[in-house]
Amino acid sequence: MYAISLGDDGAELRALEPWHAQEFLAHLDRGREFVQQYIAFGAAATDVDSARQLLQSYADKKAADSGGLHGVWLDGVLVGGVLFRVFDAAKGTCEVGCWLEPAAAGRGLVTRAARVLIDWAVDERGIHRVEWYASSGNEPSLNVARRLGMSRDGVLRENHLHRGVRHDTEVWSVLAEEWRAARARAE
Repeated sequence: MYAISLGDDGAELRALEPWHAQEFLAHLDRGREFVQQYIAFGAAATDVDSARQLLQSYADKKAADSGGLHGVWLDGVLVGGVLFRVFDAAKGTCEVGCWLEPAAAGRGLVTRAARVLIDWAVDERGIHRVEWYASSGNEPSLNVARRLGMSRDGVLRENHLHRGVRHDTEVWSVLAEEWRAARARAE
């Protein structure tokens, strides 16, 4: 088990595993409407068993080296997370994503947690391209991509049907060389 400090505000990044199902469900229930404005993440988790199944699906992805789920805890309470929705080491690409309950928004938690994931992907796994997908209407998620120094590659127009509405999806990315250069400038 790991716990990575995300700063001096009591925020930590930890593995989010099937045994966290009850805590995960309580977290989703606190922020379900907020989280699911633009994405369906967690929609199928409506009881402890279905929450455990969702967490198990990501544990299976991690075991297959094709994804992974990490929770963000603030003062010991699960408030959100970041994930490798897609992870393909052979191709050198991955997709990072996030979710957060409203009480934790605006603190930079997702940006800090995503930096940890991207550092690991680039430095430890040799990932060349990190992608970020977000609905054009999801300004907080787009702002994370900007703060991470990603470039907007384009827009997939009306490609995502969510709650009966077609949404545009913006594709953002950062290449390993760009990530390392920005990190070196910041240091």
